[in-house]
Amino acid sequence: MNHPNPAIVAQASVRRLPRPALLLLCLAFIAAGFVGRDAWRSADLSALGFMAALSRGEASWWNPTLLGASPDFPALLPYWLGAWALQLAPSGWAADFWVRIPFILLLTLAFVSTWYGSYYLARTPSAQPVAFAFGGEARPTDYARAMADGGLLAFLASLGLAQLAHETTPALAQLGFGALLFYALSALPYHRTGPLVCAAVGMSGMSLSGAPALSLLWGLGGALIHSIDSKAMDDEGNPPQHRALDAALLVAMSVAIAWICRNLGLWVWKIEWPTLTWDYWNGHIQLLLWFTWPAWPLALYSAWRWRKQLFNLNISRHLSLPAWLIVTSVGTMLLSGAPDRTLLLALPAFAAMAAFALPTLRRQVAALIDWFTLLFFTGCGVVIWVVWIAMQTGTPPQPAANVARLAPGFEAEFQLIPFAFAVMATLAWAWLVRWRAGRHRAAIWKSLVLPASGASLCWLLLMTLWMPLLDYAQSAKTMVKQTRSTVSPQDCAIVLNLDLAQTAALSWYGGLDLQPLNTRKNCPWMLTEPARNSEIPAGVDRATWGAHTLVQHPVAGSEMFWILKRHGP
Repeated sequence: MNHPNPAIVAQASVRRLPRPALLLLCLAFIAAGFVGRDAWRSADLSALGFMAALSRGEASWWNPTLLGASPDFPALLPYWLGAWALQLAPSGWAADFWVRIPFILLLTLAFVSTWYGSYYLARTPSAQPVAFAFGGEARPTDYARAMADGGLLAFLASLGLAQLAHETTPALAQLGFGALLFYALSALPYHRTGPLVCAAVGMSGMSLSGAPALSLLWGLGGALIHSIDSKAMDDEGNPPQHRALDAALLVAMSVAIAWICRNLGLWVWKIEWPTLTWDYWNGHIQLLLWFTWPAWPLALYSAWRWRKQLFNLNISRHLSLPAWLIVTSVGTMLLSGAPDRTLLLALPAFAAMAAFALPTLRRQVAALIDWFTLLFFTGCGVVIWVVWIAMQTGTPPQPAANVARLAPGFEAEFQLIPFAFAVMATLAWAWLVRWRAGRHRAAIWKSLVLPASGASLCWLLLMTLWMPLLDYAQSAKTMVKQTRSTVSPQDCAIVLNLDLAQTAALSWYGGLDLQPLNTRKNCPWMLTEPARNSEIPAGVDRATWGAHTLVQHPVAGSEMFWILKRHGP
């Protein structure tokens, strides 16, 4: 039985988004956040420490450690990529930027894979728009390209993508390889060799980056959908007799990669069972709502408008595949100790699902999206500019006072190049708003132009105008400077119970000779985490060590450590 298709699209509605504009938008989003900043505290900085330790030969490549401490989440490939980049970095180049190059490529891979994954899902016969009685409906290829543009715009607009996608952490590697696997499962009905190779690379990359369970679930689920999908290959692509063989290969690869990861020690269960408390569920629900905004309301709307195909026994690949990736990612998020980094992997699927809402949007809904986006991102941009002006001039006084209170000791300086980029981005936003208000209502992707551009605008403004402030608040350089004023790089220092980010900062930015507690060196200094009352920990031998300096972060006041000096020679 054939079910009605909600997509009614004319050929005039599927014109391509201008490629220079799309590429410039992607380039601005990728560059902002990777260029011109320090590594930030927590995961970004600690990952850098593991990479530096590998590049210097201080840790095993099969068991990355930092002064004997292992990462919070087991992974290999991201640390390898960063270490190789450091080893290949030319002398004189900024190592901070050079180590980010592999991760810039991984984010680019996620963008490209999301576009092509959305494209091949839109090529599915059941996803094609309704044929008109006298012709004029959208041609399949043009329709798929327009939908892919919409999917990429929805991906760009996702709020949770901004910070986590610009860190040199396993989470970004998981996103890049997860998006590649999404593309492979989407394109498999139309090509064989390329998607199968990409599936192998994607599952291997996800598993070696710390997500072997999701890799296995995605591979097995994708194989099942591919084996029972009877509509994706009706018109073109691989013949149906190859379907079972391709599905068997996916299953074999999934199981083999999971077995290898188990033997490498990467399959470590870190399950945190959900608790029946309001705080737990409220926190996770809020994370899901803002992290995937604005893709999730469009994805829900898409599921409702396509419900006769989504909940039909006859699989519709363009809906079932992203739905499977979303359900497994959200389910894993509820059991993960890092729910935001787990939810990051669902964004390509959310974007693809959101794209299929575009041919079904009513004019009132599209207008609501445009007005909300216009007001929200324009307001955010105005706030960013006002606070920047207050930092530079002291006027208006209230924002300036807020900055002084939240970041004591911070002194703003005018920087011409970031200012120029911020001005150009703001002018581009003004032009885009004027363009959107004109007579450009035909393009199917029009409702996602403002969300994607607004998210990119605000991220770029933050990474230019506010970068000195964010670096001051998020980096550990102030603590490193305080430590260097006491501990010389020529003197070794024993590290006791410091968190991984602090250890990495002192080693990377401070160039200090840090040693574990069991070192044979006679180090004159010890760096240790304070007790709850900011005193020296009870486990420290007071006969050997005495208090010298308490180092404290100027913004995160709870982040501190003691510098202890050895008594006697």
